[in-house]
Amino acid sequence: MQEMVQILWISTIAGLATTLGSLLVVAFGRPQERVLATLLAGAGGVMLAVVTLDLLPAAWEIGPLSQVISGFISGILFIHLANRKMNSPSSAKPISRRQRLKHIGILVASGIALHDLPEGMAIAVGQEATDGLGFLIALAITLHNLPEGMATAAPLKMAGIRWWKILLLNLGIAFFTPLGALIGLLAVDSVQNSLAFFLALAGGAMAYLVFSELWPLSRERHPRYALLGGAIGYIFFAVLSILH
Repeated sequence: MQEMVQILWISTIAGLATTLGSLLVVAFGRPQERVLATLLAGAGGVMLAVVTLDLLPAAWEIGPLSQVISGFISGILFIHLANRKMNSPSSAKPISRRQRLKHIGILVASGIALHDLPEGMAIAVGQEATDGLGFLIALAITLHNLPEGMATAAPLKMAGIRWWKILLLNLGIAFFTPLGALIGLLAVDSVQNSLAFFLALAGGAMAYLVFSELWPLSRERHPRYALLGGAIGYIFFAVLSILH
């Protein structure tokens, strides 16, 4: 019971980083492109390190190869299908700049909410597999959620949406992470023999998120700062993992 409370607590903090990111935009405006590039790539570097140094090695050690492969592919497909659903063209095209910005903000928010579910699951199954791994994954997701909150709030603020509505939306998004953690805990508890599958599932989802979104988005903003942020993020987590 104590471990469940701890997992839900750290996943809630990770989720609230989205709200913090939106709060920074509401209070201070959109950050410079190179700052966004560094944050996005740094989050990607940390998440890639989580996948390659912890999630996949733990899955490989715990379960059969078939579970590792099927879980990893399932994680990739989950995020791919979620992205396709969120990026499908709308039947009613926004006609004004304000409507377009509002539309973009809502799409980004919906996509983040969908991503937060498997991220929360990653925290839960990581903690179940290795003591302290859930905390390290939560740290990576916190770094990832901060610029995502900024990405949600910036177009909505530019569209003239009231600040309290922007914060309320991001607060709602934040709770998808602990919801995912709860789902992960229930799934792992009910199917203990499939822990390797769920670890690889989280790894596949996070890896796809890095290469399909975080890395391209950071490079669009500033290629050099993206490379720097990615390297720092990966090395930072690697050092944390060694010390842990």
